[in-house]
Amino acid sequence: MRIGKSLPVWPLVALAIVATWAIGVAVTGVSRALLPSPALVVDAAQELAGSGQLAKHVRVSVTRLAAGFALSTLLALIAAFVFARVAWVRSVVEPPLEFLRQIPPLAMIPLLILWLGIGEAQKIGIITLACFFPIFLGTTGGIAQCDQKLIEVGRVSGLSPNEILLRVVLPSALPSVVIGLRIALGQGWRALVGAELVASSAGLGYLIEDAQNLARTDIVVVGVILIGTLGLASDWLFRHAIASAWPWVPVDRPHESNA
Repeated sequence: MRIGKSLPVWPLVALAIVATWAIGVAVTGVSRALLPSPALVVDAAQELAGSGQLAKHVRVSVTRLAAGFALSTLLALIAAFVFARVAWVRSVVEPPLEFLRQIPPLAMIPLLILWLGIGEAQKIGIITLACFFPIFLGTTGGIAQCDQKLIEVGRVSGLSPNEILLRVVLPSALPSVVIGLRIALGQGWRALVGAELVASSAGLGYLIEDAQNLARTDIVVVGVILIGTLGLASDWLFRHAIASAWPWVPVDRPHESNA
């Protein structure tokens, strides 16, 4: 969103929010334990950055998210293609998948700790579960909506079923796949923080939990703001990567948004 043709709105919105926050804290005199001022939050961020803790927690969280997102993308795409090619597999596997889809990933933490331990595998497993279904549903929906006329053209042209899937169906389904990937990326950040709140010694979720135990609300706010900022940045990078690789896919581009 922009004002006129060149000035983006989001810096003004962010500035207004921070100003309202600062004025509200000053006028109400609310305890710093409940809501610290922006200045205290900036000081806490500088303290964490100076000690190297901030970079460490960000690196751990981003690595976990990237691993879980990549694994879920691979599994979801494979499952969607198998469903599209083998009807009996879909009829057998779809009911248990639908059952699993109704279970919040964080509810699986106790079981995953028992099965995978308290290390990285458990946390990546939670992220994978959270990201899998948006990608899977987006891909299967896109495949199902492929124009049958295009498929017939592929058959007439002598393409094999696998070639039709890769050269006709997949490009047609790509917009739905991209939507699923974007939703999954946001779900991954949510699941990441929840996974790091339990049996973790590093990551942004751990940072927030540890700060709460120490009554450092300023650090809690730093963690929350950082998670939101990283989430926005990852979505922005993803959209621009898609726009560069497949310009014909309809993806919202910040530089093309109008007020």
